[in-house]
Amino acid sequence: MKNLPYEYGALEPIVSGHLMEFHYGKHHRTYVNNLNKLTEQAAEALATGDTKTYLSLQRNIKFNGGGHLNHEFFWDSLAPMKNGGGVAPEEGSALGDALNASFGSFENFKDHFNTHTAAVQGSGWGWLCYNDRLKHLEFHTTANQDIVSDIDANLTPLLTIDIWEHAYYLDYKNMRPNFLKEMWKIVNWQKVAERYELAHSA
Repeated sequence: MKNLPYEYGALEPIVSGHLMEFHYGKHHRTYVNNLNKLTEQAAEALATGDTKTYLSLQRNIKFNGGGHLNHEFFWDSLAPMKNGGGVAPEEGSALGDALNASFGSFENFKDHFNTHTAAVQGSGWGWLCYNDRLKHLEFHTTANQDIVSDIDANLTPLLTIDIWEHAYYLDYKNMRPNFLKEMWKIVNWQKVAERYELAHSA
């Protein structure tokens, strides 16, 4: 489990240091601890030829592994405002043009993302993805700790926002739409643009 790319309080006032300590230090850590235990059990089951036990562990390995991968991607998708968080892609940039082509405008993209991510029932994630086969940007949601490749192996994730209740409740209570609206102020668009360039040039 790697360190956060910023201090706990660096995303304030959008996300409090208290929430970050709780979200990263407890929730994300729990996924990693569970994953480590499960993979050890799976390795032991394989070594002893216990195929039934090995197979029974796969669902929880996928859940906790997804929780770890999704959170690491999420942390890197954010940046403090003083370090460029929230600075939108420039008009005429590769990412800016791609967003316009797929969603009509940057504001349309944010509205689409907010509306459909807020509507996720229960827990999950909202994603901006690049479709490697169709060569354009797409929006998707995933439930629980599923990863975007579960939807389509051709999808490369560029940006995600966590809308599990633990991601926002301490700061925003039950106001998920308010949380999503505020999160655009700390999105690391430089990182998203780098991911887009890599995916687009592959």
